[in-house]
Amino acid sequence: MARLNQIIAIEKGIKSGTYAKITEIHNRTKPEMYNGFEKRYEKIDEASEDLPPDRKHIEITAQDVLSQVRKLTSELMQVTARKDWTNCVAKANIVVDGQAVLHDVPVTYLLFLEKQLTDLQTLITKMPVLDPAERWESDPASGLFRSAEPTRTHRTKKVQEAIVKYPATVEHPAQTELITKDVLAGHWVTTKFSGAMQKPGKEAIVERVNKLLQAVKQAREAANGADEVDGIPDVGDAVFNYVLRD
Repeated sequence: MARLNQIIAIEKGIKSGTYAKITEIHNRTKPEMYNGFEKRYEKIDEASEDLPPDRKHIEITAQDVLSQVRKLTSELMQVTARKDWTNCVAKANIVVDGQAVLHDVPVTYLLFLEKQLTDLQTLITKMPVLDPAERWESDPASGLFRSAEPTRTHRTKKVQEAIVKYPATVEHPAQTELITKDVLAGHWVTTKFSGAMQKPGKEAIVERVNKLLQAVKQAREAANGADEVDGIPDVGDAVFNYVLRD
């Protein structure tokens, strides 16, 4: 009796071979190949010339095509039935650090869960962490992290001021010039906020996802070792006996 993983391996080969052969039948078979004829010449008198008969043989029949397709498809249907019937009973526990996280998980769901955890692993790995150059503290009011030490930066403004270039004399008035200069107007006090993850927390989550993912893969392998079930019907016969009945 085969195991599920052996049936899966067999199915892959049969499926690719069946699809290739049926595609070849489709591509090779033309409508004119189903038709043939016989021609016999009948002259109207003995003085007329004789012409040889002509014939075109039928190259293929619908029955031939259906028989080939039935044979190919029935084999694929049967091996896939063996896989899917066995999938119904193939289950395993997901075990992490000796503890079962989930019990009796079907192999088909293990495949789904493996994909979800792989996507989750990718998502979390790409998430940013808090800038290590800052000292952060929790802000209960916002549920975010905030910088523990606000930064102060200067804000300047431009003002115009008249300067005397040349003082007044008896002969000439004073010469002045209007200049613009930056003067301190105040300070910006900046508190930074962040919704990023703390690095240790992120690393711990990534590690747990990785461990769970490995446990799911091991459970899938264990479930795929299930023995083939008995009593699988002849699916191909059931399908084609109905489809091709007189």
